[in-house]
Amino acid sequence: MCVLPGTTTEQNVADYFRTHKMSWKPVVIENTAELQKAFFAGRCDCMTSDASQLAGARAVAPNPEDYIILPEIISKEPLAPAVRHGDDQWRDIVNFAVLAMIEAEELGITSVNIDQMLQGGDPKVKRFLGVTEGNGKALGLDEKWAYNIVKLVGNYGEVFERNIGRNTPLKLERGLNALWTDGGLMYSPPFK
Repeated sequence: MCVLPGTTTEQNVADYFRTHKMSWKPVVIENTAELQKAFFAGRCDCMTSDASQLAGARAVAPNPEDYIILPEIISKEPLAPAVRHGDDQWRDIVNFAVLAMIEAEELGITSVNIDQMLQGGDPKVKRFLGVTEGNGKALGLDEKWAYNIVKLVGNYGEVFERNIGRNTPLKLERGLNALWTDGGLMYSPPFK
């Protein structure tokens, strides 16, 4: 198995094989580009990394359809936005933006139907989109902040599918990135 030395993925795969009493032979390669080159040249049967990096490697493989990403998730290492330490307001804004995209998907709001949703009678939707004021001010943002995010980039599902989903070169399934109502982990507290 091709692995990068000193990485969490190297430790994760070692732990996985040890836990399942399986033997394995690491092929340790110093950098990602060389690791991928070695794997695609057949120096190892498998390579390990997080799913998004594996999908990126597969997308640029000589014959991407010849490779699969195994379904077993062997570690919990979510990827998320990061901001500079000490800028609490910016951290909050980034966090609210991600939660807003998740909430929009759960409410059925898309970049396509958002203007129609403004006209509906659902008080949660009206509050979320800033028709009913209060959320924006409470967060230190414009009342239409969530509306603007979803209108410009879409809800979480739209963003996922457009950038890394099944119909992109990365071809990733939602899996744990699905809404909690669809068996995933994506959940937003209510905007009240």
